[in-house]
Amino acid sequence: MRTMTYAEGIREGMRKKMMDDPNVLLFGEDVGKFGGCFGVSAGMFDEFGDRRVRDTPISEGAIIGAAVGSAACGLRPIAELMFMDFVTVGMDQIVNQAAKLRYMTGGKITLPMVIRLPEGGGVSAAAQHSQSLEAWLAHVPGLKVVYPSNAQDAYGLMVSAIEDDNPVIFIENKTLYAVKSEVDDELKAVPLGKACIKKEGTDVTIITYGKQVMDAIKAAEDLAGDGINAEVVDLRSLYPLDKETIFKSVEKTHKVVVVSEEVKRGAFSGEIASLIAEECFYECDAPIKRVGALNTPVPFSMSLETYMLPNHKDIEAAVKSLF
Repeated sequence: MRTMTYAEGIREGMRKKMMDDPNVLLFGEDVGKFGGCFGVSAGMFDEFGDRRVRDTPISEGAIIGAAVGSAACGLRPIAELMFMDFVTVGMDQIVNQAAKLRYMTGGKITLPMVIRLPEGGGVSAAAQHSQSLEAWLAHVPGLKVVYPSNAQDAYGLMVSAIEDDNPVIFIENKTLYAVKSEVDDELKAVPLGKACIKKEGTDVTIITYGKQVMDAIKAAEDLAGDGINAEVVDLRSLYPLDKETIFKSVEKTHKVVVVSEEVKRGAFSGEIASLIAEECFYECDAPIKRVGALNTPVPFSMSLETYMLPNHKDIEAAVKSLF
């Protein structure tokens, strides 16, 4: 075993596929010589050159449009938008082009493209640079959506995302970039649509992804002191969704808390809760609880932002309310 940061996991996944396949390329704002806004692509410009690691104009519509066009013509582009919030500017290209072309051409055109989207609060980036909008994208047929919580999954999901012949939304949490975690000496691809049990438990299931996996594990450790043995499920993929792992855990624990950093109203956590209610209702011994951010724009003030975003204490409170 060795350690690697989350950002390094993403970068190594991209490097692996760029070394394997000359048709893989990376482009976005400042991803070249500068190495990306958060340093994720550092060194890749020097390694692969300006034809395969390219800076773009400040136009998210153009970035996604270039990804759609190049993917349709046989390349495997990785397009980075500097912040998830800016996906709003490229939404037409994502929703009406990338997500639809394979279907509308009867499979004659494939779209092997990855869109990297750094998201989330916790860095005082204020309301227009801190949102968690994964529910918007998971809602669209034709898109796959993944969200790693650690370096090993960041590497493995990136490799699988690049290899996939469909558009894959690759969401990254900004506060995780510098976080180190253990990885295998030999890194491997992580299949899309396969969740991971991060901690076994018998009393309650905590379902989450991204940064909230760390919060859930911390909550589970604290809950153990109160005699509650929590199981933590890291979804890793929002679509395809590993319903089998979710349902098996619910059938074991009979209590569920679903956690995400999104504002709670309209969050993807509601989709998970509804699936459990529809397909595992009689396995639940208590109401399905959800934990999310308050329904407000993300504040610039660090103290207000901390208050607004969910944390391990919120998860603990939700779990205890079930007993």
